[in-house]
Amino acid sequence: MGAYIVRRILLMIPTLFGIMALSFLITQFAPGGPIEELIARFSNKAVSSTVAVDNSGSEVTQGGQPNTAYRGAKGLSQKYLDQIRAQFGFDKPPLVRFADMMWGYIRFDFGRSIFRDISVIDLIKEKLPVSITLGLWMTLLSYGISIPLGIAKAVRDGSRFDVWTSSVVIIGYAVPGFLIAILLIVLFAGGSFWSIFPLKGLVSPGFADMPWWQKILDYLWHITLPVISMGLGAFATTTFLTKNSFLEEIRKQYVVTARAKGLTERRILYRHVFRNAMLIVIATFPGAFVGAFFGGSLLIESIFSLDVLGLLGFTSVINRDYPVVFATLYIFSLLGLVISLISDLTYAWVDPRIDFETREI
Repeated sequence: MGAYIVRRILLMIPTLFGIMALSFLITQFAPGGPIEELIARFSNKAVSSTVAVDNSGSEVTQGGQPNTAYRGAKGLSQKYLDQIRAQFGFDKPPLVRFADMMWGYIRFDFGRSIFRDISVIDLIKEKLPVSITLGLWMTLLSYGISIPLGIAKAVRDGSRFDVWTSSVVIIGYAVPGFLIAILLIVLFAGGSFWSIFPLKGLVSPGFADMPWWQKILDYLWHITLPVISMGLGAFATTTFLTKNSFLEEIRKQYVVTARAKGLTERRILYRHVFRNAMLIVIATFPGAFVGAFFGGSLLIESIFSLDVLGLLGFTSVINRDYPVVFATLYIFSLLGLVISLISDLTYAWVDPRIDFETREI
């Protein structure tokens, strides 16, 4: 197993390098960029502070006189533009910039955000607690309900309970999460019916001054609607995966033999079937656990005004804030590769019969 782990870790290096290189290459051909975005912002500020328009459509200054020097005031000097490019390293060739970026990322130095004037790692740390909070509750809720429900559906396969629960789970999976979020707001967050839950945020004003028990209640009060909105779609995959896995094991010969020996159905199910059937479910848990942190719905996050990593990545792409974009891509890709390795190791831990030493990568 040790040799397999070493091979997988060594394989992560070229994989991660290829992901970053391809992404960096794409940005070189994408229209616009951080410098162009900065120039546009500076130009708009200059226009809004010096230019107005009279009723005839003529440009005038704040003093009300015709602005004869408008076009000169609107532009930015070449010297100033060169200083901006040098400040953010865009005066260097692309290969040099990529090499500098990767050298910094190897040392976990992700630089500073262009538009937020804060280090990228501090920006990610600022958003991470909210993402972890939502991801943790989504995972616990999803697995805590889906696994018992899947087992119950497998035992009662074909019954009314199985058909009814399947219909509910499929409908919940088919309906977009943001529609569920809007429905919950209309019903329970001050819409047309009740005003039970807060509309946005994760804590109330004055949260720091509350006693500990009130902080817990306030926190649970705020996360109820977002977690329900994000978690309903996650039930289907785990529920049907659990059901199908148990059905496959229940139909095997060793279950027939156990019944012939006089073992009770409960003992067969939880003593013999459970371990084999849960192999695939447990092995996929690490990926789902971490994926829930970073795979939240952007629309739901926006609806409930949740300041999380998904929204950070989206706004960074829109603003061409490349240090944030590449840093989050690097971190997510690295986590994805590590989680893939952990999933394989989980397979071997759950079922010792699996041997990765003879597996070719």
